This record gives sequence, structure tokens and C-alpha cells, in this order.
Amino acid sequence: LKESFECVFEGIAKAGKPTPLNQIYTELYITEGESGELNEEHEVRWIETASRRPVRPETPIKCEDIFKPLPGRDRPIRTVMTKGVAGIGKTVLTQKFTLDWAEHKANQHVHFTFPFTFRELNLLRGKRFTLVELLHLFFPETKEAGISRFEQFQVVLIFDGLDECRLPLDFNNNQILTDVTESTSVDVLLTNLIKGKLLPSAHLWITSRPAAANQIPPECVGMVTEVRGFTDPQKEEYFRRRFRDEEQASRIISHIKTSQSLHIMCHIPVFCWITATVLEDVLKTSEGGDLPKTLTEMYIHLLVVQSKVQNVKYHGRAETDPVWTPETREMILSLGKLAFEQLEKGNLIFYEADLAECGIDIRAASVYSGVFTQIFKEERGLYQDKVFCFVHLSLQEFLAAVYVFLTFINSGINLLLEERITSSPSMVTRDESNIQHLYQSAVDMALQSPNGHLDLFLRFLLGLSLETSQTLLQGLLTQTGSGSQTSQETVHYVKDKIRENPSPERSINLFHCLNELNDHSLVEEIQQFLRSGSLSRAKFSPAQWSALVFILLTSEKDLDVFDLKKYSASEEALLRLLPVVKASRKSVVNGCNLSERSCEALASVLSSQSSSLRELDLSNNNLQDSGVKLLSCLTIHIHTSSLRLSGCKLSERSCEALASVLSSQSSSLRELDLSNNDMQDSGVELLSDGLESPHCRLEALRLSGCLVTEEGCAALASALSSNPSHLRELDLSYNHPGASGVKLLSAGRESPAWRLDKLRYGEEKSHTRPRADTHFLSQ
Repeated sequence: LKESFECVFEGIAKAGKPTPLNQIYTELYITEGESGELNEEHEVRWIETASRRPVRPETPIKCEDIFKPLPGRDRPIRTVMTKGVAGIGKTVLTQKFTLDWAEHKANQHVHFTFPFTFRELNLLRGKRFTLVELLHLFFPETKEAGISRFEQFQVVLIFDGLDECRLPLDFNNNQILTDVTESTSVDVLLTNLIKGKLLPSAHLWITSRPAAANQIPPECVGMVTEVRGFTDPQKEEYFRRRFRDEEQASRIISHIKTSQSLHIMCHIPVFCWITATVLEDVLKTSEGGDLPKTLTEMYIHLLVVQSKVQNVKYHGRAETDPVWTPETREMILSLGKLAFEQLEKGNLIFYEADLAECGIDIRAASVYSGVFTQIFKEERGLYQDKVFCFVHLSLQEFLAAVYVFLTFINSGINLLLEERITSSPSMVTRDESNIQHLYQSAVDMALQSPNGHLDLFLRFLLGLSLETSQTLLQGLLTQTGSGSQTSQETVHYVKDKIRENPSPERSINLFHCLNELNDHSLVEEIQQFLRSGSLSRAKFSPAQWSALVFILLTSEKDLDVFDLKKYSASEEALLRLLPVVKASRKSVVNGCNLSERSCEALASVLSSQSSSLRELDLSNNNLQDSGVKLLSCLTIHIHTSSLRLSGCKLSERSCEALASVLSSQSSSLRELDLSNNDMQDSGVELLSDGLESPHCRLEALRLSGCLVTEEGCAALASALSSNPSHLRELDLSYNHPGASGVKLLSAGRESPAWRLDKLRYGEEKSHTRPRADTHFLSQ
């Protein structure tokens, strides 16, 4: 373990020295929010989002400080959930923590650190232990030392890889257990440990891929953290450290930047290693030829590199000998079958029973792991039981696609259909309708997937349909693959599906599929509109709107502020561009002819846990009370800090819903602008009820031109004086506070609860709204 982490977390290894994967620096952040949520996105979409802008209020944290109380919070942290996509560095972090503790570098107040993996715990399903017996089993040194009263010590329990858990973690129905000497099943031990019933003094650290984190109830998690991959500068640093030749490193970095899909994937440290391995070989053997531009090409080349290594290392062949041999063909097909069948089941780790289902015995699997060391790996768990997995999830998805493709080309069997369609091999090349059916069924399956787990598999399968891909695979194919006509038909089919307007996640993946098919026509159409500045005048088809969403969401630029008027000041444009609104920090939809229909759509965006939106400006739209009521109900549950509803034809009826937002414990609303609406005193009185709540965090309230008199001022003064308030700014300009209202507001400053330091009011004689050049009366 010590050798593995010789240079870990010092950024990258020293210049001129090869950089192993475990020497990569990854960021750990505290994130506010739930421990997990069901999501319809493939992990690649998480990567694409994370590579632009953080989606949560966050604080960077060192792994050795994982259990320290947060600034301003005295409550100790018992359980930490760390999320991150496959290959991002979660396991490395837990091992770094353990190594630093073992070498007396950190956390010396901890007496025992017990690292577990769910891979090993899965092997104990159906067996019974006490908690003490379980600890003695995994860490026999404690048994030899006669230690059984673990509650007397400071203990850290690490549970790595929740997404790989095959135990039934039933937090609702499992028995309650408080006795560490009572025997029960492993999953009952785990649920009681996590709930704090067993060994409540211990600290727990759980890691998981995002989609599986929701297995742990939020109330059992004290803090949620997220591992972030490489930033753009760190990507460059990796390749400059990886390659000694500055010119070669610059060429590689430049090439990656020209391919959007490759640049995004390099956010994952594992993919940086894959890219470096492939491009080093290609530059050495192709003598300046074209470098891989798509994910499919990159992974095919990785397979080629690995096959060359095993030919030379294990079979004594020369590097110039043919790449594909009977041995490599058999291994690739066997691993591909395992990858595909287990991908269908959602399994990412494999035990002996899983291998047997695919016709692979343990001995053969061990050989494959020894040969394809950078694709398939073997791990030894408790009792020396063997556990297998692919080095990264994307490699499993790639090999699954290779297996489906080769099976059809070589035998005519479409594995994607429940009733397998079989053609004689001689018919496959002459009847391209069959292979077209394969690609179309793959597109349909991916679109129907509830969680997008086939998205990357689809990209790879369609990428394999190109003649350039099949040229690289020559020797694995016993028949000729699809031609250019089939590829064009596939492109048309994908575009038809985009026109049917699927969910944003599925639509974005379909555009990535077009990239793998080397078709950029839809995207180029929209880029021409963007360059010409005529976007707002264009009449877009559904497919063109989807293309614009794809361009904006996959752009290198931060989606800090999204202004709808730059594209089209219409309700249709807003509804089409909702995914962009969701991904931006601030969205300005001012004066865009919106209605109640828009509020319903925006509410669905705001209620998403993965929304990045912090500021929303809906001023000067015909939203009316019913629309704002719908919006407000969901604003309670989101992390928007600023909501502007100036000039939206609202009345006092909207204030009841807004007051519930202000008084909600889960609301993060800090700024509320209701200027130029007919709130009147009755509406302000309702808002005052929300301001009196101890949960209200509002810092700025703007009620300019809202027909407020001394009665409304009295309600506001009372609210701000009766409860310690966070409100710093109150705008009552262009209202009618009268002398008594001004007096009440001025007198309120004597209250110890009063924190207002910016107050505007004015006794206007007219109900007309202020002009833009009107000056406020201030105090």
C-alpha cells in the first residue's frame, strides 16, 4: 500500500517519470444536499456537468479532515457520504486516509481504522456474525490482542463501493440491533451501524457512485462530499508530466481539445491514462498519421495496444506481427459476452457464479486478467475468493458493444431482441436491412432505458458501424461489416429520434451518437446561426432546438448567466431551452411573454436536485397569481437564492404562497423582488408572517410600487422587530407609507432584532410605476 501511494496527492509525479494512475490528484468537496437521488442520466452526463461548473454550494476539504465539524457548525459529523463517478478516485481517497493514519501523519486521535469493501461483504451474504466477530474476521490482529470492547475506542469504519453492494440494505424493515455481541446477518449489521444503533461512537465513511447513493436514507448522513476529477489545467499538467517530449505533449493536448467528447472524458483520471496510452502508441507507429477523434476509435486502439502487448509478452511474437490471433479473438469474445450480459443486469463486479453463467471458469478469467491487465482485473478478497471487474465502467460498455457487433456480423444474431433474429452468415453482407435493424433496436433500447445505463454502449455500437472502425478490427470479423449506406441510414434514424423530442438527457446522447458516426450537420447549422447573430429571428424545428441545447450544454464556456433574449424572447424558446436554464447559475427571462405554462415547466426544473440555478429573473411577464403559486410551492425545496418577479401582474394572493417559502426550513431564498405588482397592504401582511419565521433567511425584499400604505409598513416593522431577522435591504419606494408608516419603520431600528441597514421609502401621490430615471428617497 505504501508503495502504491509514494507520490499520491502531490499533484502529478515528478517531471520525466511515468505517472501511474494512483498518483493523480483529485478534489474532494463538501456539497449541500441529499445523499443521493434517482437520476435519468448516464454517468458521462454527470461528468459533462461537473466539467463546467459546480452544481452546489461547496467547500473544498482535505481527506484527513473528513470528520471535522464544518465552520460555524458545532455538531459532530458521524457519517460521511462521498459520491463520484466510476474511476474518479473515491477508493484512492479512502486508502490515502488509511495510509496517512497508519503512518502517523494524520488523525492520531483515532485508535482503529477498519476499511471494508462491499465487494468483500457481498461474499458473506447469508452468513451470520456479531459485529465483534465481523471485525475479528476481517482484522484478526484485534482478536489476537483480545480487543472486543470497541465502544471504548475511537473507531473509523470505511465502507467503499456502495454501488457494488448486493446485500439487501432494508433500512425500513430490518430489525433494530444495539448489542455488538448479538449475531445476525451482515446486512442487518450494516443498516444498524449506519443508523447509529450499533457502535454509535464510531465514525463511518461510505463511498458510492451517484446513482446508488440514494440507498442510504438522508437522515443517516451527516455530510455529503463529492470527488471531482481533473480541471482543464490539471488535464494539461497530467499530459505534460506524462510525456517528456514537450512537442509531443503539446500535440496531444491540442488534439484532445479539438475533440469535445475526448476532452470531456479526460475529466476522469482513468480516461487520461487510457488516452495517454493510446496516443503514445499511435504516434510511435503511425508516423504522424491521424489520431483517434472519437471515443470508439480511442477504445479500439486501446484494444489493439493491449493485444500487441499480450502477443509480444506471452506468445513471443514480434510487434510487427498481425494484432489479432485466435487467442486474442477468443479472449475478446469471452470478455465481451461477460460485459454485455452483466451490463444488462447492472452488475459491475463479477463472482464465480457470474463467470459461470457466461461460460468462463475462474482459471480462464485469471488468465484474461493476467493478459489484458489494463482492461480486466482480478482482486483477491476475504478467504482468497476472487473478484473480477473491468478497469473502468466505460471499458465494460465498450466490450459489450464489440460483442454485440461481432456476434451479428459473424453469425447474424441480433442479441438486442428478445426473440433472437438469426440469418445465415452468407446473407449478412447482402441484406443490410438486418444490420440496420440491429442499430435501430439499439437506439430504441437506449431511449427506453429509465436511467440511461445504455447510453455509452449505444455510442460505441454506432461508432463500430463505421468502415474506419471495422478496418481496425479486421481479423476479428469473419464477414464484411456494414457499409456507408447503412451508416447514413443510421444517421437518419438517429435524427428522426431527435425530432421526436425525447428527454434532454436522451437527446444529448443522440447528438453524441451522431459525433461517433462523424455526422455534425445539425450542430453546424445552429453554429452558423450563432455566428451570424440571426438566431433570434430563426424559426427552428424541434431537432434544431435540440441541437442548440446540445451546443450550449457541451460548450467549453461556463453557463454562468443565461439570457433567453439572446436566443428568442418567447415562451416556446424557454420550454425548448429548459435544460440550459437548469444548468446555468443565473437565468434571465425578463419580458419574454411568459405565462402560467412557463411556471409549471420552470417548477419541474427548480425541483431537481441536480439543478445549478441560483438566480431566476422572471420580471415583466404575465405570470399572474396562479403561476407564482405553483412556482413558489417548489421554491421551498430548492437552492435558489434570488427570485425576481417584478411587473408580473401579481396580487396579494401570491403573497400567501411566497410567505410559505420564506418560512420554510429548507428554503435558501435570499433575495425577493416583487416590485411593480399590486401587493397592497393585505399582501404585505401575509409576507410579514413569513418574515417573522425563525427559518426565514431573506436578506433583500423589494416592494417598490406595490400600493403599500402605513398599514403594510406597520406589519413589516413588527415582523422585523419581533424576530432576529436576516433582512438587510428593504425597498418601499413609490408607495404611500405616510408619516405614521415612516415613524414606525424608523422606530423599529431601536429593536435589538432589527438588522436592516438599507431602507428606501417614498410618499408618492400617484399609483403610476416609476420611470427608469426616477431617484429614490433614501434613509
